[in-house]
Amino acid sequence: MKIEELVEKARDVITVRRVYSEPYEQNGTTVITAAVIGGGGGVGTGRGEKGKEGEGGGFGVSGRPVGAYVISGGQVSWRPAVDVNRALTGLAVVAIAFLVTRVQIARAKADHR
Repeated sequence: MKIEELVEKARDVITVRRVYSEPYEQNGTTVITAAVIGGGGGVGTGRGEKGKEGEGGGFGVSGRPVGAYVISGGQVSWRPAVDVNRALTGLAVVAIAFLVTRVQIARAKADHR
């Protein structure tokens, strides 16, 4: 794939349409979902020992839902998405930090006796 083609494909992937969905309406309520999109890439060219030239590159994109705008009765509200995996990971980190701290405090008390 040529570098110009790669850049064009990346431009097509990273657009506002990836962040906000098309509005969905049912029973007088409209929902527009939103996501966080991130990405990166790189390209390069080179010349081999026999004088042959080459080029290449790549990119990656990731996204996760963050919530939705809900429009109902002339009022707009934001409903955040709950990422259970992220919440459980955060809880596990806090629990481990608590346990490590408790062990260190217990050892320090035992050393002073």
